[in-house]
Amino acid sequence: MSARVIIFSILFAVAVIFFLYSCYRRLGLVLKGKPENRFDAPLRRLWSMLYYGIGQRRVVEKRFGLNHFVLHWAFLILLISNTEFLLSGLAPDVINLARLPDGAYFTLSAIFDIVSVLALVSVVLAIIRRLTFPPPYVEARSRDAFTILLLVAGLMIAYFGMNACEIAAGTERAAAYMPVSRFGALLIPSGTGVDTLHTAGEVFWWLHAVILLFFLNYLPYSKHIHIMTAVVNCFFRSLEKVRTQPREEFRKGATFGVGEVAQFSRKALFDSFSCTECGRCSDNCPATFTGKRLQPRLVIHDIKVNLLRNYAERDGKLPLIGGSGEGSVAEEAIWACTTCGACMEVCPVFIEHVPRIVDMRRYLVEMKAKFPEELITLFENMEQRFNPWGIVPTERTKWAQDMDVKPFEQGKTEYLFFVGCAGAFDSRNRNTTVSLAKIFNRAGISWGTLGRDEMCCGDSLRRLGNEYVFDRLAQANVKMLRERGVKKVITQCPHCYSTLKNDYRQYGADFEVVHHVELIARFIRDSRLRLKPLTGTGNLVFHDSCYLGRYNGIYDAPRDVLAAVTGKAPVEMKRSRSRAFCCGAGGGRMWMEENEGRLINVARVEEALEKDPQAVCVCCPYCMTMFDDGLKDKGVADRVQVLDLAEIVARSLAD
Repeated sequence: MSARVIIFSILFAVAVIFFLYSCYRRLGLVLKGKPENRFDAPLRRLWSMLYYGIGQRRVVEKRFGLNHFVLHWAFLILLISNTEFLLSGLAPDVINLARLPDGAYFTLSAIFDIVSVLALVSVVLAIIRRLTFPPPYVEARSRDAFTILLLVAGLMIAYFGMNACEIAAGTERAAAYMPVSRFGALLIPSGTGVDTLHTAGEVFWWLHAVILLFFLNYLPYSKHIHIMTAVVNCFFRSLEKVRTQPREEFRKGATFGVGEVAQFSRKALFDSFSCTECGRCSDNCPATFTGKRLQPRLVIHDIKVNLLRNYAERDGKLPLIGGSGEGSVAEEAIWACTTCGACMEVCPVFIEHVPRIVDMRRYLVEMKAKFPEELITLFENMEQRFNPWGIVPTERTKWAQDMDVKPFEQGKTEYLFFVGCAGAFDSRNRNTTVSLAKIFNRAGISWGTLGRDEMCCGDSLRRLGNEYVFDRLAQANVKMLRERGVKKVITQCPHCYSTLKNDYRQYGADFEVVHHVELIARFIRDSRLRLKPLTGTGNLVFHDSCYLGRYNGIYDAPRDVLAAVTGKAPVEMKRSRSRAFCCGAGGGRMWMEENEGRLINVARVEEALEKDPQAVCVCCPYCMTMFDDGLKDKGVADRVQVLDLAEIVARSLAD
């Protein structure tokens, strides 16, 4: 056994033991979290891991994503080469690619040579990007980021150095199939002795070995630990769209929400180690875009730092919420979230940001009674009169005072029209409610309402973290709908739609829920509505509601309806469909003031005004209010109108 094998074996053993210990110390912290079953449907999960994790499906959707894609695949392919390198270092006479038949050996040598240069080019481009036009966060230019890139570059250079020396010495039989290494051999001065080449090759071999083992042990302590966890996190992703939060059990002595990092689920803690810190979540966050304290990327980062400091470093003094500096999430950031879901939509490794924020909101509301002052009135109104404004229930039927609206009757009425609080109480949104009633009657369906007995669905309560009041309200609503024999529900508000359809499933609800855009699209397809050509809307711009689009995947139905009514497709904003920008009202922000940065609704209105619209079409009462206010702020409310899709369709109904 040669001296190189003995020394390398000792070095390898120490490095592997330390690596395994580091992984145990780091990733073992995930077990501090609450258990959560993410092993169901293993075949679907395996496909997710292959398609999204290894296949990098979401990564390539963004600018510069192709560079990361190349580096990722280079890493995977060179994993074979580097594994062979390590094993051959331990037993060179047994494990060595050169022992393969010529065809296999030449093919692999060519692949590794080309992939290595692609990896080197990708690293150089990544360094240039960070130096010249970096992402808008300081970590992109951190010492850690450059250390990893330089280590990878060092590996590639050492690899080419080894091969170039062997080719120059005439001992590499695959030289003709290694174009990059062969070019490197040409750079070696002619006349260099064989002994010198062997010595240089040995130096490059040890350089490659040391860098590789150091890289292996550096990973668990760097942000690039995601190299080991990100692909696995795609296996553990939610197999359904993340549309709601888990229901909490109310019992004596229980802690609600998350006030300490170990109260998160294991998936949440694994998320924190899987974050690539690519910044896509923050780039698409309306709060970040408008200068609020919230950055979804930093929320996940702070969870990881808090976990490490309190458990790995055993400090135990860093608060999860409200502390100063890295590792604590600012309360202002927690309350700035609109729960629009844009962060989760673009995350390449399926991190679940919104549930983490709502978890912390629950803790602040339920355990600390700490929340923005303007929410006091909202919470009191919801508890006492079951609507956000605290208006007496008898006012719920005022919108129908000039119409013959019948109450829902079990066995006689097919659809329950769940009007919603905005549709019943808000003067502007009552127009939408009346328009829908006309459309229902014209389509000839059997429908009715709950009248004054209807209560708020509780959407804002749940997103704001007031789980206790939401729980009471949800139970009461499900009980009432069951007792009245409701099987089909129509909503005009995407927040009511999503809550009744998704959240209420946790309470045993099994009724069918349909949003009015879906139903109207169905009416038009089935020729149940006679329409006349519509004029007066001019350049019509369409806005996607977050809770209709991203949360529930309804994108085509409203566009199909508008095309059928106006004869042309609506004008799309720069950010639309799954990348649509929030109006700013979700997550309970409808009832809160924006005291930091720009107004989100004004930012969205400015984007709409870029298309020079005569009208903006929405499908949500919250969006209606936010666009109305935004147009007034911009001073263009007199020339640009906001219309619900139902209002547009009602105008086009043939006499």
